[in-house]
Amino acid sequence: MTRVLLAGFGGLGGGQDHQRAMYLPAFQAHPGFTVAGAVGADDLGVPSYPDLNTALAESDAEVVSVCLPPGERARAIVAALRAGRHVLADKPLALTAEDTEAVAAAAAESGTVCMPAHHQRFAPALRSARTALASGRVGLPWNVQADFLVAGGDPCPLGELTNLGVYPVDVVLALTGLPVRRVHARAGDGVTLLLLDHDRALTSAIAVGRITGTADVRPGGLAVHRYRISGSNGVMNVDATKPGATLRTAAGVRTAWTGPDTLARMLTELHAAITGGRPAEVGPADALAAIRVVEAARRSLDTGRPVSLSPEHSQEGRK
Repeated sequence: MTRVLLAGFGGLGGGQDHQRAMYLPAFQAHPGFTVAGAVGADDLGVPSYPDLNTALAESDAEVVSVCLPPGERARAIVAALRAGRHVLADKPLALTAEDTEAVAAAAAESGTVCMPAHHQRFAPALRSARTALASGRVGLPWNVQADFLVAGGDPCPLGELTNLGVYPVDVVLALTGLPVRRVHARAGDGVTLLLLDHDRALTSAIAVGRITGTADVRPGGLAVHRYRISGSNGVMNVDATKPGATLRTAAGVRTAWTGPDTLARMLTELHAAITGGRPAEVGPADALAAIRVVEAARRSLDTGRPVSLSPEHSQEGRK
């Protein structure tokens, strides 16, 4: 099995710890991985290291799962890549395009796999939709409408656009394969609306944020995750939370699904890329394309005006 080092147990603030809540149990459940060590935790029953440099020198783990706070994340990813380790990195891969570019350069130089944890693109309904779009099911797409709304939970100190925005942006780019040329953002009532102009006259509108008052979804869970894709020959509606069954018990509300979830599917792709010696489906170029859109959205919110992306930047998602 592929050995994994868990590096860091922090996030974007507000007590966020995706390492313990998401990646650790996903690695433990996956037949292709085993957790072999941790940096920043001594209660997991695996070797513990005081810092990443020591771990990289002493551990024989092939993969580093990076969940450090954002100010430390990019440097840690680069260090792991330069040490010849494969990397799974919590989203966002970095907070700025500049830092993301540094990660992409290190990944290219090392020849190892660097996967940003854009796991939402691995939802079964979205996989089917991507295949259907590629086969021309709705003709040439001209518009995508998307809603990515989380129910309650702790707000992110850096804002939900930074925290959640890369997910639906990455999905839209993966579905269409068309880079973004211009971004116009508007905000209100906890939701940010991204109005995007893509190549080939495609437009998309993405609503992303955190909402309250959703009694039928567990706090912090997805309230809405859906896409409406209009094309020259028809319309495709995709609910990324389905198939699934909503269960209401005394302990709360949750969605049950009998197949592998998005995290398990993402780890299967990571394992296949590592063992097959090939790039992963999602890599630093995808993270860079998404963060450029998020950065442009922040500038648009500050100025109240659309922000254009230069052609060389808008092509990065195709690499």
